[in-house]
Amino acid sequence: MSWWWTGAIGAVKKRQDEQAAAAEPVYQSVALVVGSTGIVGTSLLDILPLSDTPGGPWKVYAVSRRAPPPWSPPPPSPAVTHLHLDLADAAAVAEALAPLTDVTHVFYAAWSSARADNAAILRNVLSVVVPACPALAHVCLQTGREHYVGPFEALGKAPVPDPPFTEDMPRLDGPNVHYDMEDALFHEVARRDGAVSWSVHRPTTVFGYSPRSTKNVVGSLCVYAAVCRKEGAALRWPGSRAAWEGFSDASDADLVAEHQIWAAVDPFAKNEAFNCSNGDVFKWKQLWPVLADHFGVEWAGYEGEDGRFRLEEAMAGKEAVWAEIVRENELIATELDEITNWWFVDAIFGYEKEHLDTMNKSKEHGFLGFRNTANSFNTWIEKLKVFKIVP
Repeated sequence: MSWWWTGAIGAVKKRQDEQAAAAEPVYQSVALVVGSTGIVGTSLLDILPLSDTPGGPWKVYAVSRRAPPPWSPPPPSPAVTHLHLDLADAAAVAEALAPLTDVTHVFYAAWSSARADNAAILRNVLSVVVPACPALAHVCLQTGREHYVGPFEALGKAPVPDPPFTEDMPRLDGPNVHYDMEDALFHEVARRDGAVSWSVHRPTTVFGYSPRSTKNVVGSLCVYAAVCRKEGAALRWPGSRAAWEGFSDASDADLVAEHQIWAAVDPFAKNEAFNCSNGDVFKWKQLWPVLADHFGVEWAGYEGEDGRFRLEEAMAGKEAVWAEIVRENELIATELDEITNWWFVDAIFGYEKEHLDTMNKSKEHGFLGFRNTANSFNTWIEKLKVFKIVP
């Protein structure tokens, strides 16, 4: 991979070709990736072990609740070690993570569907790692757009600031698990009296690969399109007119991973919160025909308020259909509810207002990465096909 920040102000990439040739690799940095089978965690595992990744060579501890799924490529041994751990079990977390005293950087990209548990899970990890790792330098915390618009269950029910959203906007009134996670982060790193820095990363809708993610829009849409093809139905738009015709933004999973690595190793990014989006805008009415073309189906756009429906309801009971699709196309064996998250897609498509952020703060601090969202959408669809998750 060619890194955009090579030679940039504050660049910290150190090439150590002579170490790559050594029989025993010498690691400059040691990452603890929490949520390693998630949508950004998967990208971190792809990027961190690369020879030209800033801060490297990297050794990686990859933490996930379950073992890597069958569609995961083998780790680039010996750089990556997998640990399977229930992060909600504080005793198990302490037993597993306390021995990892060589960790220098934490990349926290985990998310529990039990929303109230997320701050507690983060505390379980950091309360062990921060005091146990003398060389710990930085903690990256991934939250999201809910920082500005509130929890998904409250979307559209409370006032939000006018977009584009900037990182200095005040917190909303009311409970917000992202605020709780930030507070947990600040409390835990404060134990080291400034020796450990932090960064907060707020992506919007993430386009990426991991079929196991609880928030993978691209993967769910591919399954929806495949079911439509199997049943001879049109790919109908289920959501609002605002989401269909209005501007949206997205965050490429690889870009989010690059953003976090930049913040972890660049002194200009310490102790800051950053938005992380692709840097462009798109309309779903532009991407919908692209999705349909990938799966060879007819499509229909916004059909009025009476034509709206919820994918969570439309896809209910389609388990047998998906099983037949898997068998006919010789896909990796998956269950429908394992690789889809209809509730999340419904929340994104049902939103009645545009909500966009700005990447100006990241640019001002030295991060100039970007993605073309249309290309990103195509790339992740193709990867899901190549790895035989979807036909």
